This record gives sequence, C-alpha cells and structure tokens, in this order.
Amino acid sequence: MANYSLADIKALREKTGAGMLDVKKALEEAEGDADKALEIIRVKGLKGVGKREGRSASDGLVAANVAADGQGQTGVLVEVNSETDFVAKNTTFIGLADKVLAAAVASGAADAEALLASDVDGSSLQSVVDETAATLGEKVVVRRVARVAGEHVEVYLHKVNKDLPPQVGVLVATDAAGAAVARDIATHIAAYSPTFLTRDEVAEETVASERHIAEETARNEGKPEAALPKIIEGRLNGYFKENVLLEQAFAKDPKKTVGQVLTEAGGTVTAFVRFRVGA
Repeated sequence: MANYSLADIKALREKTGAGMLDVKKALEEAEGDADKALEIIRVKGLKGVGKREGRSASDGLVAANVAADGQGQTGVLVEVNSETDFVAKNTTFIGLADKVLAAAVASGAADAEALLASDVDGSSLQSVVDETAATLGEKVVVRRVARVAGEHVEVYLHKVNKDLPPQVGVLVATDAAGAAVARDIATHIAAYSPTFLTRDEVAEETVASERHIAEETARNEGKPEAALPKIIEGRLNGYFKENVLLEQAFAKDPKKTVGQVLTEAGGTVTAFVRFRVGA
C-alpha cells in the first residue's frame, strides 16, 4: 500500500513542476516523506543537467521593473525560458524569474552572460538557475536582458494566455510630455512589434537589400522601366511603415501614425525594447 496520497503527489508536482511518474517514484523512494522526495527530485535533476543542455527551452515568461534614477527612470526587462508552459506557471519558476530580475536591476548587467555571472546571496546567478532547473526537471535559460532610460519609462506586460505569466514585454522611454501617450504606445508596440524607432536606425545594407528586392520584384512583374523608381520608393516606404515605430499606423487610430500621435501630444519616444518569449 502506498504511503502517500494523491494530495501529496499534487503538492509535490506543483512545487517542483516534475512529471507525475517522477513524483510518484520519488515519493516511493522516500517512503512518503515529502521533503526527502523533493531532495531526490533535485538530486536527479542536477544529474540530468547535461542531458537537458540539448533540449529546447522556448516557453517561459518576461518580467520587468521600472525605478526612478537621478535623471528620470530606468526600466529593466528580462526573459527567462522553460521547456513547457506547465513549468512556466510554476511558482518555483516564477520565483526564479523574480530573482533574475532583481539581479539584473542590482548588477546593471547589459547581457545574459554578465547577468548570469552576477552575485546572488554569495552564489552566481547561474548556480541559482542550475539548482532551480534541477528541482523543476527542465532546462531553464536566462535568455536576455535589456534596459532603457528616459524622463519617463512605461512598462507593458501582456499575457497571450490568461493561465500563463506574461510572454510579451515592452519598455518605452519618453520625454515628460510623451508620458501622456506612453501607455498606448507600449500596447501598440506589443501588438505590432516594430524593429526600429526611426528609419535612420535601419542599416544601409538593409535599405539597399530592400531596394534591390523591390526592383527585382517589379521587373519580374513586367512593370515599365520608367515607372520603376517610383515603384521602388513606394515599396521601400512600405517596408518602413511596417518596421519603423514612428511610421506605423497607430493601433488605436490607424488614420494616424505613431509619430503623429506623439506630435499631437508634444512628446517624443527616445527608446523602446520588446521581448516575445521564444521569438
């Protein structure tokens, strides 16, 4: 007769994110002692770190923090990945993400490598991540970190599934006047995923490539030679309207561009960043 109950299995699964069979085996080995079973899962998880390295971690969450600094505000955005959405909503995984975000804020790390090397209570963040991965039985990855600063920084976190943590995160830095429309612009960025703030940020080689593609496409369509320059410029402008934030049609009022909305508010956007889990 088993010396543990379905409630014990459920509690340990919720705590660790481990599979049903792994939890039952651990409880059997621990003779029903939940603490010993947790230790068994962690030990077996640590032994499996190498095996997990080749696995894909494309689920997870984003987390953000905005705090005042000497000149305005600074926002920090992190993405932490798991293999499954079951673990992504696990309280242990969410707790780890909170530690990752806190370490990012405290360390000022500019990339994931520097962040993982930062100190968390006397250990590296990488060690904390590895220990949590062992408990959860899945590969866990701190994928990226970004920060923006400005007079005002707006944060928007979006849930693509109401049962899961946020998987789309946006930070938008504006001047003081732009703060009035910053929330609307942040939600726009979440939905329309611009790549650049202005067309000046688009690399020359990218513009040249898009121009070449537009020309070759027009020629293949049999467009008149005399009409090519105008067609090419029109299609290049179409690329900008799709990828440049200030030139995109505003989500709440497509008759205006984001740039026009900012002009009407008398404000400017100085920087933005958008993360989508796994993208």
